[in-house]
Amino acid sequence: MPTTDRVQIFQVSTLYGAATLAAAIDAGRFGAAGEARRLLLVSNNAEIPETALRLDTMTGYERIAARFDEVVDWNEAIHPHHPSSWAPRPEESPLWQRVLRTAWGLGTATVEIVVESIQVNPAKALAAVFAESSVQVYADGLMSYGPTRDELPQSIACRIRRVLHLDLVPGLRPLLLTEYGVGAELVPDDAFRSVLREIAAAAVDDTALAAAAAAEPTALLLGQYLAVLGILTAEEEEELHVRMLRGAAAAGHGSIVFKPHPTAPARYSQALHEEADRAGVTLTVLDGTLLAETFYERCRPDLVVGCFSTALLTAAVYYGVPVARVGTDMVLARLTPYENSNRIPLTVVDHLVPDLESGAEPCVPGAPDSLAPLVRAVGYCMRPTAHPGLRAEVVGYLAEHRDGPVAELHFPQERLAELDLRVPARVQRGASSSPSSGPG
Repeated sequence: MPTTDRVQIFQVSTLYGAATLAAAIDAGRFGAAGEARRLLLVSNNAEIPETALRLDTMTGYERIAARFDEVVDWNEAIHPHHPSSWAPRPEESPLWQRVLRTAWGLGTATVEIVVESIQVNPAKALAAVFAESSVQVYADGLMSYGPTRDELPQSIACRIRRVLHLDLVPGLRPLLLTEYGVGAELVPDDAFRSVLREIAAAAVDDTALAAAAAAEPTALLLGQYLAVLGILTAEEEEELHVRMLRGAAAAGHGSIVFKPHPTAPARYSQALHEEADRAGVTLTVLDGTLLAETFYERCRPDLVVGCFSTALLTAAVYYGVPVARVGTDMVLARLTPYENSNRIPLTVVDHLVPDLESGAEPCVPGAPDSLAPLVRAVGYCMRPTAHPGLRAEVVGYLAEHRDGPVAELHFPQERLAELDLRVPARVQRGASSSPSSGPG
């Protein structure tokens, strides 16, 4: 039986994040089994949680949940409030802690919390409720390579012990929380791959996956739902997926699988079926409760295509599958404000992954020496007050790249003017807007 005088609360909202935690636990990153009671705190952060896919319905969830002594529901605990918007008022935090300690049977145990996205709720709210607890942050995607989204209250920042992250871009170090002196620690690759195999094993009887495998697909398209974020219109996002299919078909793939985002509208699939008919290729739509990584494990495609999904890098790094991108530059150009946290994932994918529509050969990308300076420069321009020590480096970087495509794609003149950074001469001559008119 686990000790009752120490409790670890692991907050999750996605199966991919839960798999990251499971791998860290298996690798001993949270101590030996039995040293603490472990609670899995599940949060559904969808705009309308009642209509969204529940984490506990995802294939493989039960195997992940088995690593914990108990599963509790954050939505239920704070009902009728929404997890993304609710946080206790400062004077209410002690009361909420007493309520949750009673509801979850914590007693007077020392509580440690492990959260994702500490800058926002529900992680920020949980840290406020358990105001004396140490905090550990885990990252389940590419955003960890970018700056902390917002300034944290010192009462939270001083309690953060580390950032656990997957090695999605080998050699690249996260910028997240470094302004607070928080160090990063890798979740071992072999532990994560083992967890992904375990999740895939739970899909052995999945009829949708069996049907997709029977089509002998050689390419997988990763859908994203950028319309709900206001980055693209629904029509533009639909066309983005069609462009992925055209590119895969032109590259010689006759059997293709589309993995839509769980919240994408059904008409996206319809448009792809029509395009598949025109292109003379077989299309299978794999929706429902499966991770894309389960498809990689079962079918091992020859190509994965996406815009800037983390699953692109998972395919390349953990499965050795060649990858290609479509539409990344368009989304970068649309992204506002400049400090939007999707900017770093877009920057990484655009820099590393070949553009399918340009005729570039899909590949398993490595991390060139040019990536880290670019990420630091973009990160500084996103949140300059968090990393003032990077300013001289960024000025030098911009001077070096003033005449290349990097400046045009990643450093809008308006943002550089706002930050009083050296504006590339070719852009300055064409500038007609005031410094305050940009997206920053």
